[in-house]
Amino acid sequence: MTETAVLRQRTHEERPAPSHKGGLLSGLLRTARPKQWVKNVLVVAAPAAAGDLFSQHALSRLALVFLLFTACAAAVYLVNDARDADADRAHPVKRHRPVAAGQVPVPVAYAVGGCLGVLAPAAAAWLCGPAVAALLTVYLAMQLAYCISLKHVLVVDLAVVTTGFLMRAMIGGLALGIPLSRWFLITTGFGALFMVSAKRYSEAVQMAGKAGATRALLTEYTTGYLRFVWQLAAGVAVLGYCLWAMEEGGVPHTSVLPWRQLSMVAFILAILRYAVFADRGTAGEPEDVVLRDRALALIGVAWMAMYGLAVANW
Repeated sequence: MTETAVLRQRTHEERPAPSHKGGLLSGLLRTARPKQWVKNVLVVAAPAAAGDLFSQHALSRLALVFLLFTACAAAVYLVNDARDADADRAHPVKRHRPVAAGQVPVPVAYAVGGCLGVLAPAAAAWLCGPAVAALLTVYLAMQLAYCISLKHVLVVDLAVVTTGFLMRAMIGGLALGIPLSRWFLITTGFGALFMVSAKRYSEAVQMAGKAGATRALLTEYTTGYLRFVWQLAAGVAVLGYCLWAMEEGGVPHTSVLPWRQLSMVAFILAILRYAVFADRGTAGEPEDVVLRDRALALIGVAWMAMYGLAVANW
């Protein structure tokens, strides 16, 4: 064995094993991905758009729906990490995940994930009605199918992840009995596709020329195709929002300014600002882009203010 090979072997042997910080409960919490829970705030989208958000009944019901959706998402993460534990151990970053690192045993991850996956829809059927329970059940089935096989199918993987975001936006309306506008569904759906495809595009750009893709399908998608998808989705989302904002529903506004129409400016600016990061290939973590970019945050606040004034008819 050459001296170089011996040094490499020693380096590999001396590499510290993943540390098991905390106990089992801490590991389960980390596996549930608390950082991703911000996505579930979308449950307020439909009630906010309808102006039915700040009553005590709406807030309590939406808080419950948020918890139930978070439990379902945690169930999917637990099953996914248990299923991928062997592959994650060979990954330089994912090997630190609690299941891969041995902090959470694989059978425990499967058991807790299974319990959450059964209890959340059952609680929804009892507390929120059959429509919410049915949507959570479909979400679980779709996401588990994604973990098992659909994440390896071109285009279908994008559709499944996008549908997960759309379901988050729909469930608040279902829980409160609010009719869902077709323009709301189009804008939300294509807005989600824009962010999902921009994320994939960024990952593809960052792994270009490097060995070992974090997602197997990234080697089959081309950056040109993913760019086409996020640009198409952005265009449809903007068009859908503009048509939604221009639709008065037969009742002309009596507010000081046409806030609903003016909110189109902020929405388009938000899309354009986010597209800067997508084009650079730095939109791999959407929650970081949304929470850390001050300009995007200010645009978001301006949009919420204008849309809120439109809903209040001020």
